[in-house]
Amino acid sequence: MEAIQILAFALLTGVTVCGLSGTILELVSGSTLSFAEPFNAPRRPVRLVTATLLAGPLMFFNDSLAALRGGTISPFFFVSCAVTAAGWALALGVTAIDLATKLFAQLG
Repeated sequence: MEAIQILAFALLTGVTVCGLSGTILELVSGSTLSFAEPFNAPRRPVRLVTATLLAGPLMFFNDSLAALRGGTISPFFFVSCAVTAAGWALALGVTAIDLATKLFAQLG
């Protein structure tokens, strides 16, 4: 049971980091978060990597949801994309928890 709680905490941490960074990016840019301009600009690689690293699961989910609504992907493929975004958010959460743990260990 403890392993499930740890995984759930890491997943929710990743979703929170992703959601907060995605909301900040949307507020700053004034456009919907996706893998298109202004977030996916090859001429600005640092912004591209930062946006993809922090808000990538939300970007991926938004794009796959738009594709499902547009009829370009099947519901099965959408579920596959949603599971991939959840796994990505889990990895982001594990990374965020690890960085926070190391930061607080050095401070205290």
